[in-house]
Amino acid sequence: MPNLHSRLTRRTGHLTGAALSVCALTALVYLYGSASATAGQRPIHAFAAKTISLNETGHLHLTSKHNFTLNEQGTASGTASGTIYVHLTAVSNTRVTVEVNIYPKGGSITGSGSANYRKTSGAADFSGAMTIDRGTGTYAHIHGSGLSFSGTVAESNKDAITVHVSGRVSD
Repeated sequence: MPNLHSRLTRRTGHLTGAALSVCALTALVYLYGSASATAGQRPIHAFAAKTISLNETGHLHLTSKHNFTLNEQGTASGTASGTIYVHLTAVSNTRVTVEVNIYPKGGSITGSGSANYRKTSGAADFSGAMTIDRGTGTYAHIHGSGLSFSGTVAESNKDAITVHVSGRVSD
């Protein structure tokens, strides 16, 4: 940039308003973007990911049942409190898959996973892992894997589910 400044001051003896504008524009291009970038491109800015501990507990009630899938709705409390929906599908006598949707204020979080399943008298316990698949709104960039997922299906209480999700997620 000293070369541009030197050339302008040598030619005119001082910097005019137009020359100052050229210098300022050149400095902005140099500092915030590539001079070789094509028109319409924005400079790329990197932001550090924020990692937090997610710890959710949901108390749900059965809304519908289809074949081997329980569809449940309730309230999640913890890190991202809000309405929670769980779709729990028995894929064998010992395994279940799950899709979890949480709707805290400002967006949504969707995750999926699988768990071991063990039936006892009047209840069934499950424990496994899940991944955050996507988010919206405030949670649009959330991601996490290897989250702990566990809970109980209370068959004696119309298949009500208590579910726990915990682990570290990044945003």
